Amino acid sequence: MPPASPPDAVVYNRFLGFLIWQSIPSTVIFLLFKTLFSVFTLSTAKPPFPFAPWFFAVITFLSFHLSLLLFSASLSLVSSTHPHPHPLVSPLKLSLDLIRFLFVPGSSESTLSPDSRLRAKLAVRFAVFVASVALSGFLAVVSVCGELGDGIWVIGQVGFRGFVMGLLYGLFYVYNRCWVLEFPIIQRPPFFSFKMGLPTAITRSLKLSIVACLVSAILVPFLPHEFHNKVTIGKLIAEQIIFYVGSFSVFLCWDLSHHLHRVIHTKRCIFAPPKGSAAAETNPSEHLLAALEESNPNSLPQYLAYLDLSMVCENNVDTWRRAAFFEETGETYKRVVSVCLRPLEQLASKLGEGLESSVDGKSQISNQLLSPTDQRLDSKYSEPFDNFQLYVWCAWSAASLTARSNREDRFGVAQRSGSNAAVISTLISCLHAVETYMGKKTNMTMQHHMGPASIKWATSSVGNIGVVKKRVGPIHPKAYALADVLKNSIYHIVSACHDQMVSSAKMGVLEKYWVIEGKPPFGSHELLVQKLRLFLDFRAS
Repeated sequence: MPPASPPDAVVYNRFLGFLIWQSIPSTVIFLLFKTLFSVFTLSTAKPPFPFAPWFFAVITFLSFHLSLLLFSASLSLVSSTHPHPHPLVSPLKLSLDLIRFLFVPGSSESTLSPDSRLRAKLAVRFAVFVASVALSGFLAVVSVCGELGDGIWVIGQVGFRGFVMGLLYGLFYVYNRCWVLEFPIIQRPPFFSFKMGLPTAITRSLKLSIVACLVSAILVPFLPHEFHNKVTIGKLIAEQIIFYVGSFSVFLCWDLSHHLHRVIHTKRCIFAPPKGSAAAETNPSEHLLAALEESNPNSLPQYLAYLDLSMVCENNVDTWRRAAFFEETGETYKRVVSVCLRPLEQLASKLGEGLESSVDGKSQISNQLLSPTDQRLDSKYSEPFDNFQLYVWCAWSAASLTARSNREDRFGVAQRSGSNAAVISTLISCLHAVETYMGKKTNMTMQHHMGPASIKWATSSVGNIGVVKKRVGPIHPKAYALADVLKNSIYHIVSACHDQMVSSAKMGVLEKYWVIEGKPPFGSHELLVQKLRLFLDFRAS
């Protein structure tokens, strides 16, 4: 794939590559287990060679790969379009909204909000995924375990057990959020990453095969009489063993396909023209900025673009691309900083709106009627943290660029454009919002560089709210990790620009150059100055 491919073409090309590569281990597994079945099968009606007659062998081979193609397509449907965890609408609410939409005139606009529509679409996609995996299990098990018998009994009983096996795997996949793409911190070669997932895939396939065999065996007696086969006890045990081995081979193919899908789609993509080309000399950052600004929010192309930006900003690779950010006009640097800060600003604003709405709700209802363990507010708060990986990339990219601008910015565009103040203010504001969500006390005294008679008290826009009750309920675990990332990002900037900040503080212009003048996304201007002074003294914790 050329580096300058459009963002949508990146996903399409990687999906095609995934289909090609996943067929190789699947074919090896199919041939291996079909050979084992031909050797150990108890049926005397078939010769020992696995592909006799040849026509039956071709049909089973094609049907097996058709089942894998169905599984791969449904896997890409739920994973490549929304690589981050997104809360789904409840089945009851989805059913009620659907009934209201069908039978109540004029309710199409008022019934579903844009967020509810997105959740409903995701719920439908997951339902299609589970149904597709169940159908894939039907085809795969019939193809692999065809030696157990022939005719309607194989299609009925064995296919039914494969259908149940696929249904269980689909539910397991959705329930455990296996569809969420986890981008590795260290980018390894694809073959090495794929090899590292083999032990986990084998172990999981063994466990799932046991569950699938037990559940499907319990449901088999409920099938019609035509699908039952009278066999001896010895042959029944042999058939169970063969079905277990066959289900293990199918589960192993599915798990390896899932792992390969994750390895291929989370690999870094370079959004830049080839080095030495005319585009690389004139505007090497345009491809990356186009992917960041024009891709659909929370889509895989946008995630890959932020990953590429993070690699350029933090590491000493592609230094010529990072140098292009500091071009003389400063427009490229402002656009890069803007795309880094936008998700953090949205996070701070969402947390602020939720906290303020919780204060308004509690002021209207008696506190005696509110349970301190009420988790509805917590579930609402936890939704913004689903983009944790994106926030980490944005925070570290903005901090790394600001720190490196102290050495690499020859034209001073970071200071002249006001980007330094925007980065510091956004990071501190977002940190303040996360800490307030975690229940940390927000009020602070302004004691540094001020006399006792002139101490000022700064209050946030939401006040000292929910400190006790928020500690009672569950707190999103990623809030602690994000708070650490934001603190480290701020300290990274402070360590690189410490001399400049101390000089500005002595001259009384610290907030002029390092804090924005307007209202931040969360908190107040005075609070940002206080927190910045704590970081400057390395006392923020």
